[in-house]
Amino acid sequence: MAPYPPPRAAVIGAGMIAEVHRRALRAAGAELAGVLASTPERSAETAAAWGTRGYASLEELLADDSVAVVHVCTPNHLHAEQAERALDAGRHVVCEKPLGVSAAEAERLAAAAERAGKVAAVPFVYRYHPLVRELRARRESGEFGAWHLIHGSYLQDWMLAPEASGWRVAPELGGASRAFADIGSHWCDLVEFVTGERFAELSAARSTVVAERPAATAKSFSGAAGAGDAPTSAVTTEDAAALLLRTTGGTLATATVSQVSAGRKNRLWFEVDGERGSAVFDQENPETVWLGGAGPEGDRIVHRDTVHGPYSVLPAGHPQGYTDCFNAFVADVLAAIATGSAPEGLPTFADGLRSARIVDAFLSSSATGNWTKVTAS
Repeated sequence: MAPYPPPRAAVIGAGMIAEVHRRALRAAGAELAGVLASTPERSAETAAAWGTRGYASLEELLADDSVAVVHVCTPNHLHAEQAERALDAGRHVVCEKPLGVSAAEAERLAAAAERAGKVAAVPFVYRYHPLVRELRARRESGEFGAWHLIHGSYLQDWMLAPEASGWRVAPELGGASRAFADIGSHWCDLVEFVTGERFAELSAARSTVVAERPAATAKSFSGAAGAGDAPTSAVTTEDAAALLLRTTGGTLATATVSQVSAGRKNRLWFEVDGERGSAVFDQENPETVWLGGAGPEGDRIVHRDTVHGPYSVLPAGHPQGYTDCFNAFVADVLAAIATGSAPEGLPTFADGLRSARIVDAFLSSSATGNWTKVTAS
């Protein structure tokens, strides 16, 4: 429980990720003022299940003066308008990434957050794995030396079946990029966070391996199988992508992203190789990291334990995972609101804008085949 009264929160959205936000707010001791879903009827249904108030509209939510922070958990095309209206109404905002379906929308939102002077955060929650923080601290202490190479992948299989569809497939709802914007953005944010490097330019290719899927609507659930007799539409967003990147420091990096890799559920994996040591992190096995050193006895496995910072709250052998990361992220948001000072590493709208600019470079490069610079933050 926080040592200060947590602010009252409202959630926009009623899907899977909205439920994750709700649970994280509860874990942080916050009171949920209400929920706004896609229709008044859906709001009432969700509110009954959550034991809270259902708002009929965004106007009604923003008219509730008890709400201090709004969590935007809706399809991508709604993020920019809903988050900006909440900021303009004087609310703190947590907005699921992407901040918008274009870099221009993300720039507008980042500017709105700066203008409002409110806490504005994006759930790049993989930063909150304790061993991610441990690797970052080891890098800051100079343990790895100058970077030689960065490489890794983020692989899933939820779009493997041709019948799988959802609003993320449609560019007007999810944005022009799907696999890279959805999960490759997490990989880039996490690697930059750990290494301290910034991607300066990239060369990318993308592929769509399922040419047609059931037609998606704004109410389609991501990953839900379409009905057998449902109309189909051509798919223009990518199922997979491959990137070669170069950092501002000159380090080369490679990344493979896929939502059609059979058996891979949520495998965010990276290796960073430095002049004095290497490290490997696997999000599906976050209780250990591999550290590589020179010589036959230089390699070792480090197990997460309570010595690994404030986000490691359980002793070794008592696994922490994604939910713990999300809970820690929301607790940091509430702490920033209460104290006026953001905890170190809290991902903000500036990080969301950074992500949007990398996605923009990815789209440009994959369309032209050329190396493309990432707009500097």
